[in-house]
Amino acid sequence: MNEPMDTKERFRRWRLLLGADEADGIGCNLVEADVARDRCLSALYDSERQGGLGSSSPNVARWLGDIREYFPTSVVSVMQSDALNRLKLTEMLLQPETLASVQPDIHLVATLLSLNGIMPAKTKATARLVVRKLVEDLERRLANPLRQAVQGALNRSARNRRPKHAEIDWPRTIRANLRHYQPEYRTIVPEKRIGYGRKGSALKDVILCVDQSGSMAGSVVYSSIMAAVMASIRAVHTSMVVFDTAVVDLTPLLADPVDVLFGTQLGGGTDIAQALSYCQALIRRPADTVFVLITDLYEGGAREDMLKRVAAIAASGCSMICLLALDDSGKPSFDHQNAKAFADFGIPTFACSPDRFPDLMAAALQKRDLRLWAEAHQPRVS
Repeated sequence: MNEPMDTKERFRRWRLLLGADEADGIGCNLVEADVARDRCLSALYDSERQGGLGSSSPNVARWLGDIREYFPTSVVSVMQSDALNRLKLTEMLLQPETLASVQPDIHLVATLLSLNGIMPAKTKATARLVVRKLVEDLERRLANPLRQAVQGALNRSARNRRPKHAEIDWPRTIRANLRHYQPEYRTIVPEKRIGYGRKGSALKDVILCVDQSGSMAGSVVYSSIMAAVMASIRAVHTSMVVFDTAVVDLTPLLADPVDVLFGTQLGGGTDIAQALSYCQALIRRPADTVFVLITDLYEGGAREDMLKRVAAIAASGCSMICLLALDDSGKPSFDHQNAKAFADFGIPTFACSPDRFPDLMAAALQKRDLRLWAEAHQPRVS
């Protein structure tokens, strides 16, 4: 059980929360570290000041360094995001010395990607380092679970009767040979061996079609990493397509998720129908294809054309999934009418966290009922 907060600590927290000036009257004297924290907070949240971080990039870089020293990472992320919104620091991110001081997070990377088109060459080199740091952090968390889930699902989809030792599916082999149990030796003679198959060519095709409108920034970052991981698996042929009012195929860049991210252009409108039309041409083996559409379904193009193409893809035998978001942001904003229409076509339609995505892909590749998977793991969307 936590001990009650003493009066001195309570006054300290109120002083930091309320700021200086009038709050000085509560009689709380701050220690040196708290004075530094107070300056950081006042520069950002003092409503009487405009551009409290100063106009020069060294001042901004110093402030960014200070908040990393005096606040935990989760708070740093919030303060950086607030600084971008409240103090109009977007332009300052074009300065390499400012970028070198930031703590990479999803929101910051999304902002950098939105500035990609106007970023000078010297800044772009620093921006790539910032983006790569976040990508590497996310890959450490997500790559192995996704790779294991996908490879496990594919291995179990192709059995062979003459497996090498490392390829033996022991649970199935034991069940198939129970009648050969030798009581005196307390063992089973594996007369019939069942193994996971190995093929040189791709067993499955996976297509990720990602909405790159501004509201989907987090999903674009996570999708790029997931696509790059799956592209490294020989048994899967992975394609990645991004769209707004235009469609861009980023499949040739999948060797490096940073290249994929800098190939996107966040912002703009949304034409889902056009993206579906392009992806239909990529579906050459419907029965062996998993098509993942990642969008909030706010269609700016022809809704009737979008629904017509969705119906055709669903009817082709392709395993289609619509993810309203692929990020950690919580409950997504989406077009409920279109989500219901997708669900009526039998297409599982829900948001998915990055941690759940590997299990979702395993279920799709094994042709399990994805609507049952969604009901077990996600709330209903309609």
